Amino acid sequence: MQLSRWWELGDPCAWTGQGRGTRRMSPATTGTFLLTVYTIFSKVHSDRNVYPSAGVLFVHVLEREYFKGEFPPYPKPGEISNDPITFNTNLMGYPDRPGWLRYIQRTPYSDGVLYGSPTAENVGKPTIIEITAYNRRTFETARHNLIINIMSAEDFPLPYQAEFFIKNMNVEEMLASEVLGDFLGAVKNVWQPERLNAINITSALDRGGRVPLPINDMKEGVYVMVGADVPFSSCLREVENPQNQLRCSQEMEPVITCDKKFRTQFYIDWCKISLVDKTKQVSTYQEVIRGEGILPDGGEYKPPSDSLKSRDYYTDFLITLAVPSAVALVLFLILAYIMCCRREGVIQLVHHSAIQKSTKELRDMSKNREIAWPLSTLPVFHPVTGEIIPPLHTDSYESTNMPLMQTQQNLPHQTQIPQQQTTGKY
Repeated sequence: MQLSRWWELGDPCAWTGQGRGTRRMSPATTGTFLLTVYTIFSKVHSDRNVYPSAGVLFVHVLEREYFKGEFPPYPKPGEISNDPITFNTNLMGYPDRPGWLRYIQRTPYSDGVLYGSPTAENVGKPTIIEITAYNRRTFETARHNLIINIMSAEDFPLPYQAEFFIKNMNVEEMLASEVLGDFLGAVKNVWQPERLNAINITSALDRGGRVPLPINDMKEGVYVMVGADVPFSSCLREVENPQNQLRCSQEMEPVITCDKKFRTQFYIDWCKISLVDKTKQVSTYQEVIRGEGILPDGGEYKPPSDSLKSRDYYTDFLITLAVPSAVALVLFLILAYIMCCRREGVIQLVHHSAIQKSTKELRDMSKNREIAWPLSTLPVFHPVTGEIIPPLHTDSYESTNMPLMQTQQNLPHQTQIPQQQTTGKY
């Protein structure tokens, strides 16, 4: 759109005066116009160039405020916008970032951070990172390019490297310039080197650590590797003492004299400190002897003859199919014989039928009134008078709930034995 055409499409209320040559814009329209022009030019010149050094920690913050002006409707001067914004970063032409570059953003309302330690293999090769910002409220996107020009360091790599594990920090907190500066200052006071650089920062989650519980503001922990040009101090060497090694094996905190210089802000796990002296490392690199690149002569190639006879696979097919089928048929017959002819269930059914038959016979016998009564129900003699007592059953007896033994209460001629009474006063 041409600029003159944009003036013609402006708000009619913003024009003042009479005649086209005397027309001008109101201050509000002027501010909107300048903001639009600034946005257009910011999109055109959106590439950024950074120049990190190989072997030194690189940190680049993706500020949300920088991308807020990219999403329409564009905020007016002084207007505060708090839209959720997330970022996607990848190497141009590839779906992911380089292996040495990491990215973290906790929430859509916090800034994103690119960090890592460039390698010497990428020195002199510009690395273009595509940064795509997503507005989660309006679904608008904005894309910028970050051009990373990796420079070579003069004293790379630093020969003495120490890696600390800080328990009370997350990686994004440690990447803050003021926090990282305080930590390097504490290390410099303990180490006293002439040159000290932060080499790399790694989250404990990337080393196999667990996500901390959301209680008591627990942190995931972070590994910080620093390098110096002088040997390790005696304080850092104290962790290698046998006493401290024994305490670490017993999951006890070692005794380090310089721990108090870190304790005010950084809680260091001294049992996980790693000291690497690259001056004493023996190189295991073996020189590769390059040959001429020509394979040894294997003789003349002889292709197979065209007069080969065709082979008949019909017999092989029948054998392959018939033998398994015959074995399967035999197994099926054996299983059928076992399941149908040799089942234990047949014996159980015969036994069950015999029980049912006996039960039915007993029930028929119980209904017959001419059967003999048990001896316990026959007439008995009275123990005192000697008279014969008739049985309790009658001819019209129909119930089977009859007692087999007569009790003394059921005897009609039972004589009460008088009890001896005692006389006298108690």
